[in-house]
Amino acid sequence: MNLAPEHAALLESWARAGSGIGPALAGEGGLTWEEVRAAYGEQTAAVLPAPGGVRFESVDLDGVPAMLVVPEEVTDDRTLLYLHGGGYVHGALKAYVGLAGHYARRLQARVYVPDYRQAPEHPFPAPIDDAFTAYRALLAAGTAPGKIAVSGDSAGGAMVITVMRKARDAGLPLPVAGVSISPWADLTHSGSSVRSRDGLDPVASKEFLDKLARTFLGDALATDPDASPVFADVRGLAPTLIQMGENEVMLSGGITLAGRLAEQRVRTTLEVWPHMFHVWHMLAGHMTESDEALDNAVSFITREYERSRAVALGTVVGVRPADSGARTVVPGAAPMRCGAERS
Repeated sequence: MNLAPEHAALLESWARAGSGIGPALAGEGGLTWEEVRAAYGEQTAAVLPAPGGVRFESVDLDGVPAMLVVPEEVTDDRTLLYLHGGGYVHGALKAYVGLAGHYARRLQARVYVPDYRQAPEHPFPAPIDDAFTAYRALLAAGTAPGKIAVSGDSAGGAMVITVMRKARDAGLPLPVAGVSISPWADLTHSGSSVRSRDGLDPVASKEFLDKLARTFLGDALATDPDASPVFADVRGLAPTLIQMGENEVMLSGGITLAGRLAEQRVRTTLEVWPHMFHVWHMLAGHMTESDEALDNAVSFITREYERSRAVALGTVVGVRPADSGARTVVPGAAPMRCGAERS
């Protein structure tokens, strides 16, 4: 992977921000998990700070604390639920002021980032339960489902799929779209990229992921569909974009997830970005590939917002207004897609 020196330096600094995670997983280092997460968040925010033009608030989503990111301009009450990564173990809201801030500005949407409970204090399924509670809270607060999209990275990228499944199973309206960035979709780590990309991705290795999985799962199986959406029934979900870096250890899991969605008639777009690392979007505002990938995510969601709005207004021929644009079948809509592309 040949990054420009300034980008390589940023990536190295981001990696150093997580230097306390490995010792904590091994029961060493002398820091509590709360201290490890706080240090990771502070140091990441110092390296990858929030952009201008956004403000941050602390809010409550039915008992789940969250960070609300509000840009200077919000279009049509757009709302994005963003589920942060961190292996269900070491994520920190402050680490996402940069990425969430860029997302909010470009999408012109309010972005909610839940501070869901994490392992080892709260193992599976606590993080997933909190993410779903946050989604339900947005609906209960009166946010129209046609104005909600869900996105996330790594563990949060997997939860994008799981939250939509849980909404479907509970009979709740679906969001207009899901965007899954570098999803940790298969905790069995059985795909070929786990071996072929191990050592290429500077952010994640098989050894590290195995430790995270053991910490998160507790007594649960790695094949549980709530933990590994590659094993889930994903029929009827909202249009979904999956973005993977070609150097990622998780690449096979992301490709398998896209295939499963497509096979079960979910309108699916898969992007595989050559030479990119796990959640390269974190360098938005600094690296061209990060900006382009985030712009693609914004364009994908924006199309679905506009589709939902047209359906609600009854301006799409042959379609009746519905409570959720994501649940409405639009004659002549774009066909199911599953392919690799790069801007």
